[in-house]
Amino acid sequence: MALKHHLDVKVRFDQQVDNSASYIVPFIEHTAALRPGMRVMEVGTGEGGVLVPFINKGCWCLGVDLAPERIEYANELLEPEVAAGKVKFQCINIFEKDFYSQYKGSFDIIILKDVIEHVPDQEKFIPYLAEFLSPAGIIFFGFPPWRMPFGGHQQVCRKKWLSVLPYYHILPDFLYKSILRAGGEHPVIIEELMEIKSTRISIGRFESIVRQSGLNIKYKEHFLINPIYKYKFGLKPKLQWKPITFIPWFRDFLTTCVYYSVGK
Repeated sequence: MALKHHLDVKVRFDQQVDNSASYIVPFIEHTAALRPGMRVMEVGTGEGGVLVPFINKGCWCLGVDLAPERIEYANELLEPEVAAGKVKFQCINIFEKDFYSQYKGSFDIIILKDVIEHVPDQEKFIPYLAEFLSPAGIIFFGFPPWRMPFGGHQQVCRKKWLSVLPYYHILPDFLYKSILRAGGEHPVIIEELMEIKSTRISIGRFESIVRQSGLNIKYKEHFLINPIYKYKFGLKPKLQWKPITFIPWFRDFLTTCVYYSVGK
């Protein structure tokens, strides 16, 4: 069941802007007060809406994405800011040598919003990201833990009953794929969902990778109700009950979103 923001670029952009201003910026400012002149990079920037509140606070921003059509939308939606040199968008893989040499150690804040769960080889990727941080810089991660009711992103399914069925994404691969096929889901969507299953990440595994990368968790928040559900379902965001956040593995089933600030 495709939601409106899946189909309408401007709706998606406006939601990105509001979510960033209402939740991401306040969270980041627990560990890094925003100041004019700070340099911010968003990896997986999409239409660039997350960067708007940072631009408005005087930061210079760079948005990168692997999808050329989304970079085109970002350049259109933020045309005045791009023209004024306040923000730059690039369709590029950050593992490219020229990108690395140009931006190593450059950013005070790096943002990954609903991105890390799509990235393969996270054990390599997370410490690599830290190479782009300034000495006191932080990385913001926001993602849905794999075992939460819709951690497989099955809400993108075109068949309604498949899009609202919770938890079945955690079944073994062959069973999950069989259910999607039996439900008549489009092969392209099935391929996308199986790819997400292959790159899934849990709370415990994420925190383990951070520690193994020699990085520190500066601040974190776990949500019972994901802030983006405000736009998707009209639900008020709600933090997870604190005792639940300390129960390994089990917390993943009841936590729909986590925010982390990570630094050197």
